[in-house]
Amino acid sequence: MDDEAPVYLSQLQVPGEELYLSLALVNTRFALGHREVDLLEDTEAGHLWLVRHELLPDRVALNGRQFGRLLGLREALRALFEAYGAHERPAAGHLATLNAALAAAPSTPRLAWTADGPHRADEPDAGNPAAAALSLLAEDATDLLTGAEAAQLAECEAQGCDRWFLRSHGARRWCTTKCGNRVRAARAYAARKTR
Repeated sequence: MDDEAPVYLSQLQVPGEELYLSLALVNTRFALGHREVDLLEDTEAGHLWLVRHELLPDRVALNGRQFGRLLGLREALRALFEAYGAHERPAAGHLATLNAALAAAPSTPRLAWTADGPHRADEPDAGNPAAAALSLLAEDATDLLTGAEAAQLAECEAQGCDRWFLRSHGARRWCTTKCGNRVRAARAYAARKTR
């Protein structure tokens, strides 16, 4: 990642990422102008992303094979989101990647008791923290794709942007106001040019 990209990091979060970490994972690779940005450019960046999202303890290292699985899951989730958006059946390999991540560290149901009373709290197998992190991301994506908010899942319609977000209302077409402003400016420029 070059020096320009960190300037945009605070503007990267799109609607829905605060609810679904799987959406945030898919959006770690995106276009910025005419170049591709990958926030998971290496094992260290992948480790940091997992730690920042409280999926992996800082003291647990991420090895190259685990990092490869993280990237594989990201690409499978993107393909599953695209298939969902196109109302198509996804490739079997993408489903297999998600299901393998789910099975790698299955959750164990637990009863938790908070000030609000008892509730179910599923805890992933902590024997392999990296597998548990991927399992949580896969479970999160499964919840998104099968839940009530699935109908709000959309890809940004701004040219050059391929991020996914949850629409807050039916008319929303862009992941951020920045993308919306770019589209409106391009339309205004094209209209002036044709006059």
